[in-house]
Amino acid sequence: MATILITGCNRGIGLQLAVQLSARGDTVIGVCRNPSEALSALGIRIITGIDVTDGDSVSGLKSELGDVHLDVLINNAGILINDKFGSIDYDDMVKQYKVNTLGPLRVTEALRDNFSAGSKIAIVSSRVGSIDDNGSGGHYGYRASKTAVNQVGMNLMHELKPSGVAVALLHPGLVATDMTGGHGISPEDSAAGLIQRIDELGLENSGGFWHAEGYELPW
Repeated sequence: MATILITGCNRGIGLQLAVQLSARGDTVIGVCRNPSEALSALGIRIITGIDVTDGDSVSGLKSELGDVHLDVLINNAGILINDKFGSIDYDDMVKQYKVNTLGPLRVTEALRDNFSAGSKIAIVSSRVGSIDDNGSGGHYGYRASKTAVNQVGMNLMHELKPSGVAVALLHPGLVATDMTGGHGISPEDSAAGLIQRIDELGLENSGGFWHAEGYELPW
């Protein structure tokens, strides 16, 4: 049984991760700004009022967590704001960067003392952050923020490998959530794939960029 902390778990993929991990017996700590009824109904420990873009808020998460050992950290919190060339809102681009890129780094750094050899860090990225795989363009802010978090993940791999901590960058697939307007596979199926990838993560494959279905994605 592992102790697993999940950010952004009040709905969508994060909620399903919490559902499935707690159902199999793991100790799940849910972190979000505002809990949903579905999350509260799980009966897991929930730390609310946490904004991953705010340093004081993340410091509060560390204080609330104390010295609880984490086997797995899942950096799931993220946002997508549609944009179009010719009418790009650059403040929205910065907002996505703060959540999608700096959020995982800020949380991981704040909780670094809660990890030990054998711990794992998963960052929910996206294949739209792949430069090689970009065959359609668009989504300037979202794509750029996910490309940047892939670089963050690689840095963390190098930073944490000497301590025995593994890092994975994971694409959940196109998932039918509020973020995607309900298009794609079910959050249940996506979460199941992500959990399998996290279970398979170790130092030997740390730093990989994986699709939830199990294959590596190009950078």
